[in-house]
Order: sequence, then C-alpha cells, then structure tokens
Amino acid sequence: MATSVPFPRSFSASAVKEQAASIPWYIWMSALGVASAMIGVHWDISWHRTIGRDTFWTPAHLAIQLCGVLAGITCGYLILATTFTNSPLRASSVNVLGFRGPLGAFISAWGGFTMITSAPFDDWWHNAYGLDVKILSPPHIVLALGMAGVEIGALVLICALMNRSSGAQRSKLELLFLYIASMIAVMLTTVILELTHRVLLHSAGAYRAVALLIPAVLAIASRATGRRWAATIVTGFYTIFMLGMLWILPLFPAQPKLGPVFNPVTHFIPNGFPLLLIVPALALDLLGARMKGWKMWRVAVVSGVLFVAVYFAAQWPFADFLQSPLARNPIFGSTYESYNQNPRGFAMTFRFAPPDSPSEFQIGMLMAFVFGILSTWVGLATGDWLKRVRR
Repeated sequence: MATSVPFPRSFSASAVKEQAASIPWYIWMSALGVASAMIGVHWDISWHRTIGRDTFWTPAHLAIQLCGVLAGITCGYLILATTFTNSPLRASSVNVLGFRGPLGAFISAWGGFTMITSAPFDDWWHNAYGLDVKILSPPHIVLALGMAGVEIGALVLICALMNRSSGAQRSKLELLFLYIASMIAVMLTTVILELTHRVLLHSAGAYRAVALLIPAVLAIASRATGRRWAATIVTGFYTIFMLGMLWILPLFPAQPKLGPVFNPVTHFIPNGFPLLLIVPALALDLLGARMKGWKMWRVAVVSGVLFVAVYFAAQWPFADFLQSPLARNPIFGSTYESYNQNPRGFAMTFRFAPPDSPSEFQIGMLMAFVFGILSTWVGLATGDWLKRVRR
C-alpha cells in the first residue's frame, strides 16, 4: 500500500530545533489547538463522570474552546495576510468569496467558528433542559463537527506543504500529519465511547461502530504519507494519548457536586483502557507492501476484512481480561466508574451486557465487515486526493 520513508537519522537538540524551524508557525499552532481540544474533551467527560455539571467556565471547557480560538485567530490571520499583503502563500492559495489563503485555513477557520458557536448553545441547552447524559446531544454534535473541521483543516494545511516538500522537512510534516490523524482517531472513538464500553465488547454493535470510522483514518494516513508503518504510528499515538488520560486523571482529587451519588469517588474518573486498534493497524501495515499496485477496490476489500477480523480476534478476549480481577487496578482501570453508576449494574458487577441473539450477532458482524470495506475505500480515495493537494 505504501513505501517506507526513513526517520531522520539525527535527533540531537540542534537537529530537532533546525527541523522544527522549517515548519511554519501556523502548522504548529494547529497541532497545539488539536491537542488542546482532545485533552479538553476527555477531561470534560471525566468532569461530568466525577463532579457533574457545575458551570460552563470549567478548565476542561476552556481547553476545548482554546482549540476553536486558536484556529479562528491563526487561520483568520493567515487568510487576511494572504489576501491583503504580498504573502508568499498567494502562489499556493485558493480564492473563497474574494479572500485568499490555503484551503486548510478556510476549513479550520470554519471549524473554529463552529466550535465557538457551540459554547453558548451548550450552555443554553443545559439551562433549558437540565443535565444531559449522552455524549451526542445536539450542542455536542455541533462541537464535534467544529472539531472535525479544525482537524481536517490541519490535515489539509500540512498536506499542502508536505506535497511541496522533500527530505527532512517532508519527514517531519509526515509525522505531524500522522499525529493529527491520531487525534481524529481519538475524537471518533470518543464519539462512540458509549458503544464501546467494556461491558459492550461482546456485542456486535461495538465492532460495527469501530469498523464504520477507524479504517478510513488508517487508510488516509497510509495513502497520503506513503509511510510503511503509518497506521501503526497513528494507533500508537492514539494508544499513548488514551493511556496518558487513564493514568494521569486519577492523580487529581475530585468529588461529586450533584446527586444521587451511588458510587462515591475521590478523584477524576478516566474513560477506560484504549481500544486495541494498534493490533489490526500493525496487520494492515505488514500486508500493505504486498498490496502495492492493486486496484483500489481490491485493497479496500482485503484491508477492510482484515481490519475487522484482526480487531475482533484481539478485542474480544481482551474484553474478558478487562472484566476479570486482573484488570481491577490503576494500570487497566476497570474499577473506575462514574459517581452515578448503578452499583448493581453491569459495569460495577463486571458483567457483560445481555448478548445478541445468534442471528443478531451474525447480521451485526456482517455489517461490520461491510462497514470496514466501505470505510477503507473512503479513506483510500481521500488519501489519494490529499496527495494531490498543493494549495
């Protein structure tokens, strides 16, 4: 699927500083904003699970909105500077309603504006309807669309420069691209967090949700960068991020401010052990070289089926482990549950949710394989388009 691109040989302080200086400031700002959003999102969910809803002005909400502010200011400045000054970016810009700038800047600016718009919408929603207990409430959907815009815009910004670069600069840009792709994976797995809780990992729906979203991200990463281990790097970043949230959040004390409190907690509750996405990603990268030169539909079918099959083979037995006494510790975090979790529910009693019927499970898994193929095809087509982006 892709050819290998070597990592920079020198990692001395001077070499790293020189490579960093070769990357435009606006790309670093985009990367910072994306990280702020993903940290803020997981912190915010943990806040709701630990403390409850108290005020909009929580540090977690501010971290999320920092992403929108950074995207709006950075990309707004980039567009205005390209439009009204003799900027070197004019030669590699697009025209939108008379304004000029990189395509990614317009996408990110829209995403930042949408994120900021979601803030008063979310505050009004809570004041009008009270607490929400679902991740996918209307204001959260608006927020997720905005974050997606910022992240996609960052990918396009990086790609435009990456496709005009070579050598050490391109290698650095590829790693930044893979990092942004990993944050998209973090966002997508957060959207389906309620479908992939450990008690649901013996149900077809959990695998169907993952198959619908993640193969596209991995295919984009591999296709756009051309790196042999692109999918593994993306899922490696995802795994490191999720483990960091799992291990760091509980270090900070916190107590519920809302009732009823069924499960007294004394620290922030993280969102569980990361999904084993790195296992099918490694399988895809190992097989990728053999699929070089194949037609897209054939790559999509083989990769989609391989992803779902390997992910299922890895995650299903690991779900048994997460439910076992061996995972009830700070390393795997199976004991961390929300303050309002039912003490007799599936999570607190370490039981799986009622299983699908045989026919439901078979149909659900068949749909997962179909979703995996379609998702991979979309990712491959998008990756091919990103390889052609120059503006």
